[in-house]
Amino acid sequence: MNAPAAETANDVRTLAVDCGGGGIKASVLDAQGTMHVPPVRVPTPYPLPPERLVETVVAMAKDLPKADRGTVGMPGMLRHGVVIATPHYVTKSGPRTRVLPELVEAWAGKDMAAAFSEALGYPVLVLNDAEVHGAGVVSGSGLELVLTLGTGLGSALFDGGVLAPHLEWSHAPVRWGVSYDMYLGEVERRRLGDAAWSRRVRRAIDGLRPVFLWDRLYIGGGNSRRIRPIVLEALGDDVVIVPNSAGIVGGVRAWGLQRSPLSES
Repeated sequence: MNAPAAETANDVRTLAVDCGGGGIKASVLDAQGTMHVPPVRVPTPYPLPPERLVETVVAMAKDLPKADRGTVGMPGMLRHGVVIATPHYVTKSGPRTRVLPELVEAWAGKDMAAAFSEALGYPVLVLNDAEVHGAGVVSGSGLELVLTLGTGLGSALFDGGVLAPHLEWSHAPVRWGVSYDMYLGEVERRRLGDAAWSRRVRRAIDGLRPVFLWDRLYIGGGNSRRIRPIVLEALGDDVVIVPNSAGIVGGVRAWGLQRSPLSES
């Protein structure tokens, strides 16, 4: 006799993988989003062709409880699990190192959803990492912008809980020759120190506010905790810092995300 559909749904386990420029984290969660083991983390290996990323995730999954499906968040522009561009992973040794033409070619048009699904033996959803992060924190009410501060800057936009088409506006210039990615990324945080970098984050957010007119802005990613309290207070009540664990927890909620019709075209 088959188990009831609701009981079966409650038993679904999700492998959630958060792929960053400096590290890859993974855990397995139940249908309520509870982690069944602490996240495991490995440094992001470079150079990193698609096959090596798949092998790395498969090796991590072997040390985790069995899952029924997977969610992988990775940097760059992805549509329907297919890579359009992934700027960190086409470099020789990681962000801000030399771009290798053979990696640009290897990643362009790569169907990572299919590659992960085949290697792991179950369906895998592949999204931009900030979109997965957002899935773990948005309330589903109003216009909600998610920014992730880490190696670079990630973003995702939700309207009434519906995920908008992804825009890589982090690569737009914030000033001549400098993108938001460069302006707010880890290299600049280390160079400036947390206090000066926090003020820079505030200037960027103040500049973005009239562009998006959000109801709520969520700031996550590994460097969100480095924003100084005095800057957080100045940002206002509509700006919320969320834990970096959202990049893992969002792996469950990402399966129920509604997407804008434009993102399906």
